[in-house]
Amino acid sequence: MGTRRFGRMNWLGLYTLASREVQRFLAVWTQTLLAPLTTAALFLMIFTLAIGQQRGDVMGVPFGTFIAPGILMMTVIQNAFANTSSSIVISKVQGNIVDTLMPPLSPLELVLGYLAGGIGRGVTVALAITVGLVLFLGIVPQHPLWALCFVVLGSALLGAIGIVAGVFANKFDQMAAITNFIVTPLAFLSGTFYSVQSLPPVIRELTHLNPIFYLIDGVRYGVIGVSDSSPWLALGVASLSTLAVSTLAWAMFRTGYRLKN
Repeated sequence: MGTRRFGRMNWLGLYTLASREVQRFLAVWTQTLLAPLTTAALFLMIFTLAIGQQRGDVMGVPFGTFIAPGILMMTVIQNAFANTSSSIVISKVQGNIVDTLMPPLSPLELVLGYLAGGIGRGVTVALAITVGLVLFLGIVPQHPLWALCFVVLGSALLGAIGIVAGVFANKFDQMAAITNFIVTPLAFLSGTFYSVQSLPPVIRELTHLNPIFYLIDGVRYGVIGVSDSSPWLALGVASLSTLAVSTLAWAMFRTGYRLKN
């Protein structure tokens, strides 16, 4: 085993990996940034035109205003997940994952480097959607620091889940299955388009077990000032969930699970 000669953290290596992950999604911005913005705009337009005129206020705000933060967060987490998971799966399929594993990067540095790309993409998408909400819907974030905090946490949590999924999956169809049967249902069934107070008691309790619910509820509080639960509770659940999944990702890199076989 070689000796690390650059201290406890390889800052240059970490910066290089993080920079690669950021430049990776910026290089294809029409796919990674423009496409999500278009999808979010279509969701808002369809729900506002088709349902918003017929439905009354939700939690004291118009329906279109209520769903806007949920669509924002849903878009953020989907893109953060896609950034980390696709990066690892593509490297595994193409056989060049070794180029990332061989440099003197510790498991922690690998996790942080990949998360930097996911967080960067998530925050960029969130800022672009927020500009659209301000310009076209007149929705100005009421608690911007809370909103930013949950956007970063959401990007980190789903980025970490993306790392775990990317390490686990060896083929694109396995990744598609994880996306379609785990990530997408969790995002849609977390209060994006409705208040959980309107759900039957059993389903409401199950929803509170979904960490993504707290991300959407937290960013809703940050943007429009209303939420189903306390933002402090949401912050705690999101932080603990991010720490737990990131630790699992760290353990996968540390053991070489499905990476060095």
